Amino acid sequence: MDEQRSAARIPKSRLKSVWLGVLLPLLLALLWEASVRTGLTSGRLMPPPSRIITTLWNLWQSGELTTHIAATTLRVFSGFALGAIIGTLFGALTGYSLLARRLLDPSLQALRAIPSIAWVPLFILWLGIFEESKVALIAVGVFFPVYLGVSGAVLSVDRKIVEVGRIFRLSGFELVRRILLPAVLPSYIIALRSGLGLGWMFVVAAEFMGASEGLGYLLVDGQQLGKPDQILAAIITFAIIGKLSDSLLAAIAAPFLRWEDRFGREA
Repeated sequence: MDEQRSAARIPKSRLKSVWLGVLLPLLLALLWEASVRTGLTSGRLMPPPSRIITTLWNLWQSGELTTHIAATTLRVFSGFALGAIIGTLFGALTGYSLLARRLLDPSLQALRAIPSIAWVPLFILWLGIFEESKVALIAVGVFFPVYLGVSGAVLSVDRKIVEVGRIFRLSGFELVRRILLPAVLPSYIIALRSGLGLGWMFVVAAEFMGASEGLGYLLVDGQQLGKPDQILAAIITFAIIGKLSDSLLAAIAAPFLRWEDRFGREA
C-alpha cells in the first residue's frame, strides 16, 4: 500500500516540477507582451510573444519548421553519437592508463582551447560544405566534455575500492565492470548531457557552413531579411528541442542510477 502511494506521488512531483520550470519564462513572456501592447516598448526589434507564436504557427503550417527541425536534429544526434563514442574511448584510456594520459592528454587539452569557429574553414577545406563537415564540427564540440568527464571520473575513483577488487583477484574486465563502471557512471551521464548541450550550440556554427535547411539556416535567413520574429522563433525552437533532448537523455539514464542514495534526489 505504501509503495502504491509512493508511486502515485512521483508523477505528481514531476508534474509540479514541470509547472515550476515553465513559470518563469511564462511570466516573462506575459510581461513583455503587456509592455508592447501598452506602448511601453515598440516591439520592432524584439517582437512580442504573440508575433513569435504566429511566426512559428505559419512555419509549422507550411511544413518548413518540421523540415528545419528534422535536419538540425539529425545533425546534432549524428555528431553527438560520433563525439560521445570517441570521447568515451579516449577518456577511459587516459583515465585508466598513466602512459596514455601523459602521451595524449596535453595535446587534447591544447586542442580543447581552439575556438569552435576556428575549425570551420578547415572542415570546409577537408570535407566541403556538405553534411560531413557539419557532423564533424558538432562531434568536436561533443568530444571534449565527454572526454574530460570520463577521464576525470576514472581518475577520481577511490583507490581503496580498486584495491578491494584486486584483493578478490578480479580480472581487468571484471574490475572495470563491477567497480570502475558503477563508480564512473553518474559523472559519465553528466558528461554526456554537457556534450549534448554543446552539440546544440555547435550546430549553429555548423549550419552557417552553407546549409539550405535547419534552424541555423532560419537564423541566417531571418537576419538577412530583417525578420526578428523569425530569429526569435528559431532561438525558442532551439531551446525547446534542446531541453527535450536533455530530458530524454536523463530519463534513459535514470534506471541505471536508481541505486544512488544522494542529496537532492526526488523522493
